[in-house]
Amino acid sequence: MKLYDYEGAPSPRRVRIFVAEKGMDIPTVQVDLAAKSQHDPDFAKVNPHRTVPVLELDDGTRLTNTAGICTYLEALHPEPALLGRTPEEKGLIAQWEWRMENDGYMAVGESFRNKAKGFVNHALPGPVEYAQIPELIDRGLRRTQQFFQFLDDVLAEREFIAGDRYSMADITTLVTIDFAKWMKQTLPESAVHARRWYDAVNARPSARA
Repeated sequence: MKLYDYEGAPSPRRVRIFVAEKGMDIPTVQVDLAAKSQHDPDFAKVNPHRTVPVLELDDGTRLTNTAGICTYLEALHPEPALLGRTPEEKGLIAQWEWRMENDGYMAVGESFRNKAKGFVNHALPGPVEYAQIPELIDRGLRRTQQFFQFLDDVLAEREFIAGDRYSMADITTLVTIDFAKWMKQTLPESAVHARRWYDAVNARPSARA
């Protein structure tokens, strides 16, 4: 088993944190996104979508997105449970993971991919070229700020995103907040509940993965 990774990118970092929380050791292959190595013919054979992370299993099966990879690893190593133990926990964590990704992670990505020079003609990930849309930069930034306020409201009611235990939803949210810093967006001082949560999850050893 090996993980196609790029240490500078947020998406594979989500998997690295998940792996670290599980106490697993998975060899990595670095795909230099800054050099556009994801578009090299050899990597396109590994993942036609030309994105990382990719988890290649011993039998050659390849899992090509975060959700598939983490679902597989959770089944392989159930503890600590990051996707839930009971049916209710699984449903709640899946619900909040989707919300954090859709409202937070995708908002940051919208602004970043439509502004960064490295994504000219690749405003969306994958092999198909899509032009950047400057208007989406501001929309992504506004969505990010709205997400921060929503996050603070959520964390006023509980310790972690999906309840009283750390989960995949917390991993995605941590990575989202750090990703937002690339666009000079940070949690406002008034977001006291979100900042309390951030300090706690960022102090976990896995956050350095």
